[in-house]
Amino acid sequence: MDRLEIFREIATQASKGDLTFPTNVNASLKLQQALEDPDCHIDAAAKMVMAEPLLSARTVAIANSAAYNRSSNEITNVKMAVSRLGFRTLKSMVASVIVRQLNSKLTDPGLKAKAAQLWEHSAHVAALAQVIAKRITKVDPDAAMFAGIVHEVGGFYLISRAEEYPGLLDGDPEDWVEYGEKLIGRGVLKKLGVPEGVTTAVEALWHGVRAIPPETLGDTLLLANDLARVVSPLHQKEGVTIKQTAAAINFEVDGGTLHSVLQDAEEEIESLTAALLV
Repeated sequence: MDRLEIFREIATQASKGDLTFPTNVNASLKLQQALEDPDCHIDAAAKMVMAEPLLSARTVAIANSAAYNRSSNEITNVKMAVSRLGFRTLKSMVASVIVRQLNSKLTDPGLKAKAAQLWEHSAHVAALAQVIAKRITKVDPDAAMFAGIVHEVGGFYLISRAEEYPGLLDGDPEDWVEYGEKLIGRGVLKKLGVPEGVTTAVEALWHGVRAIPPETLGDTLLLANDLARVVSPLHQKEGVTIKQTAAAINFEVDGGTLHSVLQDAEEEIESLTAALLV
């Protein structure tokens, strides 16, 4: 079976909801569902978060990041972190853990390296998307961060299955973009219960058409993806280590420029990225 046939096979499984997730992902999905309950109390949410060490660490780190800690009052416990972040941001943290857990069973060093680079890329995109949403497009910054976290979830799922198919990730990255990303990505996003508005933004990224200056959540995600300092290993062609067009992307906004806004927000972006990478 060649790699294009494998893409199609996995995509068919994904479209039917026939997805193979590690056990810890299923546990995190249950937590995500619990947070959707309008009667879920903050004490109950904090207890559920504390049951997952990685989520606990990330929640406290995000709460202490420059994006959320305007008063410089450091938080040292999960309940206070959940209170500061709110449930909407907490759901993004749960999503980030789910994405990381997809590749938790990998043993191949090459695949583990790809998964690590893909998460670093996702963290950069999520941080940039939140800042761009707050300062430029004025769309929901929580939704923008969530979109950045999950925009490569199909890629994480593909990597999680790659040990079953030696050589699956070899060859031209365009094969993944053309034959796998959309079909597999849609299936995984649906399985994870990603809201329609965020799914639409991710699909805008796949189509690659955005307005300048950006206006929508999809535009926000596209711009963040283009500006991210770490590229996705599933889109990176051999010999290309950075986005060649990133430096050229600029436009006027609120009396300044995109680059001046991002420079002003550099500490916020770096702090949020570092917290996501915990």
